[in-house]
Amino acid sequence: MFGNTILLALRSIRRNLLRSFLTILGIVIGVSAVITMVTLGNGATLAVQTQIQGLGTNLLQIRAGQRMGPGTTAAPAFKDTDANAIVQQIGGIAAVAPEARSGTTLVANGRNWSSSVIGSTNAWLQTGNWKLEQGRVFTPEELRAGAAVCIIGSTLHRELFQNSPDILGQHLRVKAFSCEIVGLLGSKGQGAFGNDQDDMVLIPLKTLQRRVTGNTRVNTLLVSMAEDSDPERVKSSLRDLLRDLRKLAPMDEDNFNVLDTKQLADTMAGTTKVMTTLLGAVAAVSLLVGGIGIMNIMLVSVTERTREIGLRLAIGALEREVLLQFLIEAVVLAALGGLIGIAIAAVASVTLAQLMQVPFVFNPTVNLLSFVFSAAIGVVFGYFPARRAAQLDPIEALRHE
Repeated sequence: MFGNTILLALRSIRRNLLRSFLTILGIVIGVSAVITMVTLGNGATLAVQTQIQGLGTNLLQIRAGQRMGPGTTAAPAFKDTDANAIVQQIGGIAAVAPEARSGTTLVANGRNWSSSVIGSTNAWLQTGNWKLEQGRVFTPEELRAGAAVCIIGSTLHRELFQNSPDILGQHLRVKAFSCEIVGLLGSKGQGAFGNDQDDMVLIPLKTLQRRVTGNTRVNTLLVSMAEDSDPERVKSSLRDLLRDLRKLAPMDEDNFNVLDTKQLADTMAGTTKVMTTLLGAVAAVSLLVGGIGIMNIMLVSVTERTREIGLRLAIGALEREVLLQFLIEAVVLAALGGLIGIAIAAVASVTLAQLMQVPFVFNPTVNLLSFVFSAAIGVVFGYFPARRAAQLDPIEALRHE
């Protein structure tokens, strides 16, 4: 009996294909929108986490000033000796790199390119998880003497040297001096804040101070914590040491700030998850609209088929059998809309993920829940029309014109 009821429901849907399609359109749009939004949101969350992790493993960025961003209070810069003090006096530290930056125009092969010049030590590569694709790091003599040597990023390799394989030994003009290229960094791509991480050149800190900036300011200290270290203990020890090095009285506020990239990653990931949930909730409203559409069409169908219902009841069909027939029609319509929506969402998610340059993260739970929810909508919104059909008076139904 159940199988015959399903066949009757499918036959009824097939008789009005266009109307059936228009009926499930709301379900199709709702399911595809929910799955697409959640999939893209998960991909964006993963992309943010990956990009921030690319800044460095267990990385702390210490900057001069009482707070980050606009309105930062002026504060004394760090010294390169501060990095040595941190390594020597604080446990749980893997590497510390002093960093100073300057923007300038670079020239090579008759081409010029505006980029960032970073002055630091070899520890900068370790704190930032950088890998050398070609060449070597700076020698101790080059770091001490402030030699004219540099390591370039893949963007400069492409823009100034057209990805030439013979990059080592060539020269790059930085401001008023020419430096020899001794290394090429592996590509990292876009950073967490939309910047091109590969658009930079690394030179020894003393070279930057003497030949580019003309001062000994160190803007940032990059501290990479050991894997087994306690982040809170390390940050507390760092704060105490830096206050001592910068001769701050007990009542003075810190004139530096510490940014934990792991906390930043968790915060940004949490924000994207909240946005994903909100977008998914907004898209889910169309599922309710689709359910109302199914109820409307099923009520129309009951009115159109009143004589058919009366005839079935007159020859012995039970009320529950009539109810089941119309209820199955509503569930099949909703479930079919859910399947079509899942298929459309898969295509849309892959396409949009490529356009947005975020990973495609397939979530079977979301797809399954969307399908179950769409079928449940068929039950909820199809029950009232089905109940109305089952409760028709056979005599009155047969008289219906």
